[in-house]
Amino acid sequence: MSNWVEQMEGSRRAAAVIAPVLRSLFPGDSGQRLVVYAEGEAKSDIELSTSDYTSVEELYAELEKSAATEKNVTSILVKGVGRFVFANAGTNADNKRMSGKISLVTGGAQGFGEGIARELAAFGAQIVIADLNLELAEQVAASISEQYGENAAFALPVNVGDEDSVRDLMEGIVLRCGGIDLIVSNAGVLKAGGLEEMTLKAFEFVTRINYTAFFLVTKYGSRSMKLQAQFDKSYTSDIVQINSKSGLEGSNRNFAYAGSKFGGIGLVQSFAKELVENGIKVNAICPGNYYEGPLWSDPEKGLFVQYLEAGKVPGAQTVEDVYDFYVSKVPMHRGCSPLDVTRAIMYCVEQQNETGQAIPVTGGQTMLK
Repeated sequence: MSNWVEQMEGSRRAAAVIAPVLRSLFPGDSGQRLVVYAEGEAKSDIELSTSDYTSVEELYAELEKSAATEKNVTSILVKGVGRFVFANAGTNADNKRMSGKISLVTGGAQGFGEGIARELAAFGAQIVIADLNLELAEQVAASISEQYGENAAFALPVNVGDEDSVRDLMEGIVLRCGGIDLIVSNAGVLKAGGLEEMTLKAFEFVTRINYTAFFLVTKYGSRSMKLQAQFDKSYTSDIVQINSKSGLEGSNRNFAYAGSKFGGIGLVQSFAKELVENGIKVNAICPGNYYEGPLWSDPEKGLFVQYLEAGKVPGAQTVEDVYDFYVSKVPMHRGCSPLDVTRAIMYCVEQQNETGQAIPVTGGQTMLK
């Protein structure tokens, strides 16, 4: 193993900084992804050895030379690291607006995350569902792949509040796809309560998952994006935080959640200014309540049931009464859906002159001032 590979802590991490470069230098079809395999015995179109170079930058320079002369490259062997094979990333979705876009959704196993993943898949994206609940994430990925083809989705485990777990996730995606084009940082938690009820442990948990995790996801997720932009000046990518209307307006007895979301918008604006030179746009979507999602509508633990039992809505006799009370607060008289949020994400991706924004999708309930 070459010294520079050892300094990168082995071939896995070396491969993770080579694959995005190859994806830019040998772009092929728009629906192309890159898969890293063990070296094997098969011949490749280009064969190099890490032992011939004193640094990864020297290897990059040699790959740039090869890209200038070699055409229709399907496989590249880098001895000491692995075999990089180009494969189809397209799906059979009728809508092709996101075709070829490797799209990560954290917390994608249920709720808004699952809905967003399914809607992005319908627009032709290849979906990576990352969740603490890997079994459920795999079920969702299998369902999407059944509908849109075997390359449409796959699942990986992650604890977004743990640095090593986030780093492993991002490297795992790059080794399987070659890079990441869209990160939807959706994973989040809610623990409501007044000052006297909220424990420090609960407060710090909400902050870690809703705020600190966005820092980790952006830090490690942007690495492959930066590499692709370095070798392809036309390449742009996106990081979108799923924030909340509570990130735009304080929330009574829900300060831990609102505070973490307000902080998230500060991170979005700051990251947007730092990463713009790398072709990375960073924005936030601030949805209203997803009344049809499990947080609100679960028949046993949902907020509608809880609020009915707690008598939070005066005069309410049924869950439907509680539902009507909350929907009446929305000028458009309905909750926010995953499709509503996905359309806002699509705006962020397709609009090439917008970054650092917090876009409300609340049916008019919360408006920018």
